[in-house]
Formats: sequence, C-alpha cells, structure tokens
Amino acid sequence: MKRREFMTLLGGATVAWPLAAHAQQSALPVIGFVNAAAPGPYPPLSAFLGGLREAGFVEGRDVTIEFRWAEGQYERLPSLLNDLVQRKVSVIAATSTPAAVAAKLANITTPIVFTTGGDPVRLGLVSSLGKPGANLTGAAIMNVEVAPKRMELMHEALPTATKYALLVNPSDPNAMSVSGEMNTAAATLGVTLQVVHANNDKDLATVFDSLAQQRVEALVIGNDPFFNTRSGELAASALRNHLPAIYQYPDFSELGGLMSYGGDEAESYRVAGVYVGRILKGEKPADLPVQEVTKVELIINLKTAKALGITFPLSLLGRADQVIE
Repeated sequence: MKRREFMTLLGGATVAWPLAAHAQQSALPVIGFVNAAAPGPYPPLSAFLGGLREAGFVEGRDVTIEFRWAEGQYERLPSLLNDLVQRKVSVIAATSTPAAVAAKLANITTPIVFTTGGDPVRLGLVSSLGKPGANLTGAAIMNVEVAPKRMELMHEALPTATKYALLVNPSDPNAMSVSGEMNTAAATLGVTLQVVHANNDKDLATVFDSLAQQRVEALVIGNDPFFNTRSGELAASALRNHLPAIYQYPDFSELGGLMSYGGDEAESYRVAGVYVGRILKGEKPADLPVQEVTKVELIINLKTAKALGITFPLSLLGRADQVIE
C-alpha cells in the first residue's frame, strides 16, 4: 500500500471512530430526572444512581440522564417536564412531591417513576398502592403522616412550652394536609399553633425574625424540597434565634438542628432508581406496586440542646436512633 493511500485510510478511520462512538452514545436510552430543588450537592441523587446500578444500568455506560431542576420555583416544573417529553426520554424520574404532582397533572404518557413524602393516593398520583394503574409508580415515605409526631416529640422535650409555630411552603402540594394534621395535634396537646409561610430565602429571614419577636417557644418545619436544600441555614437560623426546632431529615440535626424525625429519603430514591431500571428492561409502571418506605429515624443533637438550655428526658433519649454529643 502506498503511503498516500495509507494516510487517506488512516484519516478516514479517525473520522469514523468518533462518529461511531457518538452513534453508540446517542443510542443509549435516556432518563429524564426532574426535581423541585436546586442542583449541586444532593445526597439522594447518589441513592437513585445506586438503584439504577442494582438494576444493571450505569450512567454514561448504559443510560444517559437529562437533569432538570426547578430550583425551588415550582411553577417551572410543567415546562421542564414538557422539555423532557419533547426530547423523547424513555422514562421520567419525577423526584420530590411537587415534581410528581406536576407530572401527573401534565397528562404525560411517558412512564413516570416518582418519589413523594406524602400519601400517593391522597395526592391523586395513583388509584391504589398495590395497583397504581396508568403510567405512574414509585416510592413514598410517610413524612406528612408522621408530621404530628414531630410536634409530640417536641412537646415531650419541652413540656412547659405552649406557643408553637409550623413553617410550610405554601407552594408545596402537601402544605394543606400538613397544616390540617398539625392543627389537630396542637389541639390534642393543648398548645397554640401559628402557621407561617416561606418559599424563598427572603421569606425565611423574615419568618425567623417574626418568630423571635413573638417569642414562639418551638418550631416544627414542614416537609418541602425547598427546605431540604437549606437544612444548614434552617438549623443556624433556629439556633441564632434561640428557637428549638425539629425537621424531617438527619442532616438538619447533624448541621445543628435540635431534632430530626422522618422517613428514609435515600431509600425512596434507591427504589425509584431500581424501578426506572426495571421499566427500561420492559416492565410497565402499572405492574409495579408503589413501595412505602416505613423506616423512620429520630436524631437528637445534645450539643444544640445544651446551647438552648434544654435537658432531654431519659425516656426520649432512649428512643433516639442517634444522639449527637
């Protein structure tokens, strides 16, 4: 073979190889991942990817993932979902309750796997847990249902406190349910409850200033993706205002919050990842029952308790899954 012919052949190969690699990559199934929170460090995401791996799918090798984040602006969710549909993704992972509800309301025919912190039937996502029907299934942690328990735990830690506040995001689909159940719990415990709202950082600063001025004695934070990505800020604001507070996820107490009590969010994302993989293999969402993640954890931060002048009863400390000292 002449040198010129060899170089021509070699040059053609160098063009063909990238084209072949691109064709192989574009042939991978595409997962649309949409979440109501902001991008950045997001611990549950690793659990989702872990669930995918359990099902035999590794990002970049077996699947491509298109990520869409609403960054706390829930009104953006319909357009983010529509964009994924237009891109003809194989399945949509609608993680977080606002994303799941938006996906349901959009009447999308693409298979959808959701995660939610509330009852999927009450939210209208599925007709039943065992037989979800249609094109939606997923995993649920009962954080709305255990919200009253957070107030009970706070009351146990502060038996003389009578003035409570509940912080909710009014844009969250679970806000009304949480407020209703917490008002009932407050009446049972014989305490007053003030419901305050925040769905942006400016609101949060205003809320904590207001609670301090009104001498609120304890704060229960309602579950919401906007709050999830601000656990450290919420914990710091509560401590700065000398306000005992409880939230749902462990990172709140690990970052200085007094207590956390709630379901295992990471497990719900792992299940969602497994379900996405099973759907990619040909199973239908209607045949995959919604899985309830029933594990809950109580974490107490004794360092924060000392700073607030709170002494926990031994009966409560004994029930804690973790005590931070």
